[in-house]
Amino acid sequence: MSVFAEMRILVVDDMLTMRKIIGQQLKTLGATSISEANDGTTAWELLEKEAAGKPIQFIISDWNMPQMKGIDLLRKCRAHPVYKDVAFLMVTAEAEANQVKDAVGAGVDNYVVKPFTPAAFEEKMKAVYNKRFPAK
Repeated sequence: MSVFAEMRILVVDDMLTMRKIIGQQLKTLGATSISEANDGTTAWELLEKEAAGKPIQFIISDWNMPQMKGIDLLRKCRAHPVYKDVAFLMVTAEAEANQVKDAVGAGVDNYVVKPFTPAAFEEKMKAVYNKRFPAK
């Protein structure tokens, strides 16, 4: 069974096509509980709603979105008692050193640059998983 099979995952991207691509990649990795949001504000509303019950365990977020950018969503998560340690993978079309530095400073676990291959996505997902959910 996949390590992602029972994990609650949230995909945040303003582009429906990108959410579908990421969702398909997650299904290939064995994920079955995948939620979607089209921007950081919608994602945050969903996260707050889920916090009291079964919180989201892994967030995959685009950087550039209307309403609330991925970096701002990351910062809100790291400041929240339930989501301070949530696994967070940033997806970006930007590979600028300043953005990477900002994301690392804000507590991102890893990032993947668009366009990415299925192998690169899987590698990043597993790296974040191993960092946040080390073998007991």
